[in-house]
Amino acid sequence: MNWLPNASLAQLHARAAMLKTIRDFFNQRQVLEVETPSLSQAAVTDVHLHCFKTQFVGRNISDKPLVDGAVALYLQTSPEFHMKRLLAAGSGCIYQISKVYRNEESGRFHNPEFSLLEWYRVDFDHHQLMDEMADLLKSLLKCETPVRCTYQAAFLAHLQVDPLTATVAQLKLAGAHLALGDVLDNETDKDTILQLLFCVAIESKIGQDVPYFVYDFPASQAALARINKQDPRVADRFEVYYKSVELANGFYELNSSAEQLKRFQADNQLRQQMGLAEMPIDQRFVTCLDHLPNCAGVALGLDRLLMLCSQQPHIDDVLSFNIDNA
Repeated sequence: MNWLPNASLAQLHARAAMLKTIRDFFNQRQVLEVETPSLSQAAVTDVHLHCFKTQFVGRNISDKPLVDGAVALYLQTSPEFHMKRLLAAGSGCIYQISKVYRNEESGRFHNPEFSLLEWYRVDFDHHQLMDEMADLLKSLLKCETPVRCTYQAAFLAHLQVDPLTATVAQLKLAGAHLALGDVLDNETDKDTILQLLFCVAIESKIGQDVPYFVYDFPASQAALARINKQDPRVADRFEVYYKSVELANGFYELNSSAEQLKRFQADNQLRQQMGLAEMPIDQRFVTCLDHLPNCAGVALGLDRLLMLCSQQPHIDDVLSFNIDNA
């Protein structure tokens, strides 16, 4: 049986150097490094994220019911909820390098356990955070200044359709040449169609020379971001792409408990319609949002970033042990 690691010794050194650069970057800006739990009593409601679930048999936890003598716990898909609780408690600007877990496919860019850099800047909006992220990427990737483009402009340039006004029928017509067949024909949800078209027709073409920031996503894809005050059709959200790799997702953070609870409840209603299990809402997180300062935050996949920094073709090449070798 092969017991050797996946990554070479050179890749282990490259990871250590990358982490040092990141820590130096935030230390120079006086951003505090924090640590939050991997296990939580609640989960994410997003229909596109799937949590690992486990059981705690040690004792009952507060008001959580025992099921077969155990309490359900979830491995975190992101440290976001706990980090925002720290922000609401007055932590100031913070960052974290953590392991996170998603019960999804493994492949060229995916391992179910992966490393994430997440940071929050108090009194920043998402445009200021894009400025800072551009500085970090230039330092790590040795690249030129990233390009910025709205979600709407990206669709108009690559598919000649306006994602903010187009009907489902118009979007399907715009994607007819992509040979997606039944996948596109049978889909009825507009946001799912938009995500499919973006992935196939846009993501593979943008950011080939320098990182590419896409911002002003549709308001229906706001997740945990604010709705834009000037144009309520869009959310204050951005994503980052480079060489056909999705690297990061950032928000000008929503700080309304009532609005966030409505979004989580809508997620669970959609889960029911899709035949997925409802997920327990993190009420502590929801409650803290009314105390959250104005801030912007972003999550950056470190394994994918290391692939790009060291020009490796597969995520396995930068992991000490992938899921098949763990």
